[in-house]
Amino acid sequence: MLTIKNLLHQYRTGRTTVRRRLTELYRTASEAPAGIWISLISEAQLEQYLARLERLSPDSLPLYGIPFAVKDNIDLAGIPTTAACPAYAYTPERSARVVELLVEAGAVPLGKTNMDQFATGLVGVRSPYGVTPNRLAPGYVAGGSSSGSAAALAHGLCSFSLGTDTAGSGRIPAAFNELVGVKPSRGLLSTRGVVPACRTLDCVSIFALTLEDAEILLEATAEFDPEDAYSRAAPKVNPLPRRWKFGVPRDEELEFFGNCAYRDAFSRAVRRMEAAGGKRVTIDFAPFLAAARLLYEGPWVFERYAAVGGFIESHPGAALPVIETIITPGQTPHPSEVFRGMYRLQECKAKADAELAKVDLLLTPTAGTIYRIGEVEADPIRLNSNLGYYTNYMNLLDYAALAIPAARAGKLPFGVTLVGRAFDDGRLLEAARRFRLAEPYTVAVCGAHLAGMPLHSELEELGARFLGSAETAPRYRMYALEKGSVPKPALLRTEKDGTSFYVELYELSENAFARFVARIPPPLGLGMLELRDGSRVSGFIGEAVAAECGRDISGFSDWRAYIRTCTKSEWKADSHAETNAV
Repeated sequence: MLTIKNLLHQYRTGRTTVRRRLTELYRTASEAPAGIWISLISEAQLEQYLARLERLSPDSLPLYGIPFAVKDNIDLAGIPTTAACPAYAYTPERSARVVELLVEAGAVPLGKTNMDQFATGLVGVRSPYGVTPNRLAPGYVAGGSSSGSAAALAHGLCSFSLGTDTAGSGRIPAAFNELVGVKPSRGLLSTRGVVPACRTLDCVSIFALTLEDAEILLEATAEFDPEDAYSRAAPKVNPLPRRWKFGVPRDEELEFFGNCAYRDAFSRAVRRMEAAGGKRVTIDFAPFLAAARLLYEGPWVFERYAAVGGFIESHPGAALPVIETIITPGQTPHPSEVFRGMYRLQECKAKADAELAKVDLLLTPTAGTIYRIGEVEADPIRLNSNLGYYTNYMNLLDYAALAIPAARAGKLPFGVTLVGRAFDDGRLLEAARRFRLAEPYTVAVCGAHLAGMPLHSELEELGARFLGSAETAPRYRMYALEKGSVPKPALLRTEKDGTSFYVELYELSENAFARFVARIPPPLGLGMLELRDGSRVSGFIGEAVAAECGRDISGFSDWRAYIRTCTKSEWKADSHAETNAV
């Protein structure tokens, strides 16, 4: 795994060298699927980075030899910046300040990544350089506008990546690629050297593989920049209190656009945050939503015109039609509307701040759903707007955010966002660590713990929550074990003559899972069970000896169907046997 900690350990213990590792990775990056990169650095440029690092010790720099990718609206010296518009391209002599800090710390940029043109979009399909592929959900959007940066990390082409986030461009791709996405407080990271979308709102964002990496990278890049008029020095922020509360929108304010799997996944995330020690508080989300609508329905859309509108009008056809429609609207409101928008925003912020004051942080879905590529291409404006439901308000209200992976919604990636006040970035990371430690365990049962069977009460006593029924992949044989007072099935994986079996899925806390596993009697054990849909969960499997001492009952697709054919006299009582079964 290309985490910072892992790579540094390999360098410092001599398991690999920076030249060997980055040369291999550069070759892999050059063969990556289309739609991820816009440009890679040259081999000569890579050599300059390697030569510098080889003169230094791996212990001398905190990011020694750590490869990263850069969104193509962030300057990288000597590499064209296109903002996904070839006609707009220019080659900067100096890197953006955030890139300079990373390189000084030893990190190595491998190239510039694809994006929704001019950072206008949350989908990852608005680029002349192609649609960015979603590795985890082929056929679905990868999220935008920092699509390529997220995809490069998800495809294993770097250790972290940089994006930007004005309306969700760093958080949505994090959710759709199961990454950590840091949307820092405005001004915490310098935006000098970044092509603006809305300059008063823009943030450089970070995609990381782990929370630990995110914290390291935030520390390396959070620096006041006197050359950036919007840079702010971070005040000292108190840590998360011992007794802490998190806010959740009212049920009627939660929006999942018909995606029931996402709704269920968020409900599980709320329970997980409670298991992490937080107290749930319902808050009024209306002022947050009202602020979100101002981003595209208020005067801030004209800030995008201030950034690149003149270029678009003077270069007909250079921008994609959907981008041109958004950035150069047909009607210009009276200048007084700018002030009315500012007044309205201040009203929203006063109310939103009052709601946020009731808790230590908010917990929301990062996105209410995910769309197929074809759906977005057929309805680009409305579906893109739907994806911003939980993200568009953030920078307008001057809040910090951290997007993190949560339990999957069926087979699709799903993430949640932790929201805090400006400069609560460290507090959000702390809460996310607690959330991660409270991760529930899913276990598949196929025998005596099924609903209505003799040992189902054990699951109830442990507080297990029923998630649903499923079938294993057709790669198993089932054997009935005849010893013991309670019948036991054992599943053995096979490469041929396999079949599928009915299972029930239950969610257990970490402590309950440990207690449950401790009761498993031999020749049974716990392993990864493959389900018919291709997903994997913890499940009970048998040792090879089960095939020798058990009866092959693979003709039954459900353990209960087999039990109905048996009588008690067919089972040999064994007072010394374990009673736990699956």
